[in-house]
Amino acid sequence: MTSQKIEEEKNVIKSLISDISHQTKTPIANIMLYSSLLMEQDNISDDTRNMIEQVNLQSQKLDFLIEALITASRLETGIISVNPIKNSISELVDNILIQIESKSKAKNIDITTNIEKGYAIFDMKWTVEAIYNIVDNAVKYTQNGGSVKIIAIPYELFYRIDIIDNGIGIEDKDLCKIFQRFYRSQNVQQIEGVGIGLYLTREIISSEGGYIKVASKINEDTTFSVFLPK
Repeated sequence: MTSQKIEEEKNVIKSLISDISHQTKTPIANIMLYSSLLMEQDNISDDTRNMIEQVNLQSQKLDFLIEALITASRLETGIISVNPIKNSISELVDNILIQIESKSKAKNIDITTNIEKGYAIFDMKWTVEAIYNIVDNAVKYTQNGGSVKIIAIPYELFYRIDIIDNGIGIEDKDLCKIFQRFYRSQNVQQIEGVGIGLYLTREIISSEGGYIKVASKINEDTTFSVFLPK
């Protein structure tokens, strides 16, 4: 296939993704809006209110899933370009902490950090999203009142960022599968999620020349180690 043909195919995919995004955003937004308005009504029964709340919740979940799939497709086809440059590790962690604050407070989860200041080569916007997905999972799968640690250590060639939680853990048989698209292990089926976050995380980190390691013990702790090139 010639470079011109590849470019044409990429433009077709780009147009298709754009159409899907445009055609789904408005109806989903309307469903969320109208269901929110209905929940504000006083003259509805508790059962009806609960059903409307479920419509709103599932609409939000669908909106997140479509956005995640569109992002994944754009990354895979090169429509979105990750531009790694020299960035501050401290600033990276601070941005993640701002985004996760409300969720961690809601579960009374203590997030502590130990950051050795320094710089690595990464795209700030996309790496915040990538590592946020890991921290979000750490909060999601840790019991109320638990703890999450974020530790950053410089090596000669890489900067290592560890995200450590004392949550439910990951079984050995699942460790090699958790980065697959839509994969969710049996012990988390009752917890909200769609199984796309870690897939996106690996795609982003890999595109920057980095990699991820995972170690876990069931019902004890899990450590995700993200290595970013210096």
